[in-house]
Amino acid sequence: MKSSITYRLFWAILLAAGLAVVSMVLIAQWNLNRGFLKFVRDTEEIGVASLSSTLTEYYAEHQNWQRLQHDDHLWRDLIRESLPRDMEPPPDFMLSVRTMGNRSQESPAEPDRQRPSASTPPSQSTEQTTLPFIKNYNKRFFLFDSRKNLLIGDPKESAQTELTPLQVNQQVVGYLGFTPTTRLTDNRHLLFLHSQKMTVIIVSILIVLLSTGLSLLLAWRLVRPLKHLAKTTHKLTGGEFSSRVPVTSNDELGRLAADFNTLALTLEKNEQARRQWVADISHELRTPIGILRGEIEALLDGVRKADTKALESLHTESLRLGRLVSDLYQLSMSDLGALTYRKTRIDGIEVLKEVVDSYLGEIENHQLHFFGVAAPSRPVEIFGDPERLHQLFSNLLDNSLKYTEAGGYLKIVASKGKEVLEINFQDSAPSVATENLNRLFDRLFRVESSRNRATGGAGLGLTICRNIVEAHQGSIAALKSPLGGLWIKVTLPLPGVTDAG
Repeated sequence: MKSSITYRLFWAILLAAGLAVVSMVLIAQWNLNRGFLKFVRDTEEIGVASLSSTLTEYYAEHQNWQRLQHDDHLWRDLIRESLPRDMEPPPDFMLSVRTMGNRSQESPAEPDRQRPSASTPPSQSTEQTTLPFIKNYNKRFFLFDSRKNLLIGDPKESAQTELTPLQVNQQVVGYLGFTPTTRLTDNRHLLFLHSQKMTVIIVSILIVLLSTGLSLLLAWRLVRPLKHLAKTTHKLTGGEFSSRVPVTSNDELGRLAADFNTLALTLEKNEQARRQWVADISHELRTPIGILRGEIEALLDGVRKADTKALESLHTESLRLGRLVSDLYQLSMSDLGALTYRKTRIDGIEVLKEVVDSYLGEIENHQLHFFGVAAPSRPVEIFGDPERLHQLFSNLLDNSLKYTEAGGYLKIVASKGKEVLEINFQDSAPSVATENLNRLFDRLFRVESSRNRATGGAGLGLTICRNIVEAHQGSIAALKSPLGGLWIKVTLPLPGVTDAG
């Protein structure tokens, strides 16, 4: 069974959190051991400095090391005197027996630790039982004379000592040796480190547990929109183009859901357009074919004579059917981008005037008042295909001739702008409703009040015009004409603008 993306995401997040916690624990323990060992060594250095000062005073007073060399109690008292406060054991854990007669009358509140006097005889020095860590502390101190001969300490353990010179009157009178701590062995230190490590481990376990819950929640929150998207995608592939997914955030998943809804809406509109396109084509083809079939059946049945008039009717319907098929073919080729365009630098005004001159007879037959072509006197060079532009202007003139009432007006104005050549076709009534202006360029769209089969075509001419204009990187728009009819505005870019694009 394939694992769900929810659990894969959960394990990925949890693994990342676990690795981070383990790394944190290892680094924390390493740093704790290293830092605490450094703290202990720093404390020991303070003790070494204090004992060095004490020994220097002792030598300045006695001018030799003989008494100290033979009095172990005095040596231990001097070491204990130099012991830093934070290394001293609590009084409750020490047993001390004082035998000094000159201190028998001292107040109990007086500190039980006092630096022994250099004149105190060995029999009156302090005898006390110390804890093991104090004894270990004593064993790590060594005393050498000025020639580095060992006076106090075990010769076997003095090899790795660090020597501190003892100077009296700027002369070295001896050396204090000390073996620093390389690893922690004291029970107090070990207990402290153990408690700190246990605290880190407990906190780490709590972090892992918390990460587990948050990872599962986060994985579920992240995957839930994907599940909605997958479910809706299955519906979309099944033909339910009205399916949508909820947009619940503004992040990448939210934008993905919004883009999916836009895609679904586009597919829904395309499906509606496809169905409408098939229905319209079927309707457009059915009518001329039905007329042809009726005319032929009437001739076969003898209802109508096969005279010139009947043949002309058949010829007219066949021409209409041929134009429809030709327009459909041209439109399909244009939509597919299969129409060939042989573009070159041409005079757009000259192409327009050639088309208009060829239509002067039809304009006169339709009894239209034509104002002529208002255009710049100088050539306006554009980059285009003369044949396709000829087709564009012809379709626009056909559109005006078919839908403008007899006795109406036709006006064509061309002007050169900074970056475009603008050509305007304006005619008189009838006009088109404002809400239908943008639909004039849709396939097979006809305004019923002004377009019909007797005067109009199949509603493909303006669609082909739009494709031709867009192939030239231009634009075409339908507006209300000041003359009362339709205004078609065509803009074609000049060569510099086209090249830059």
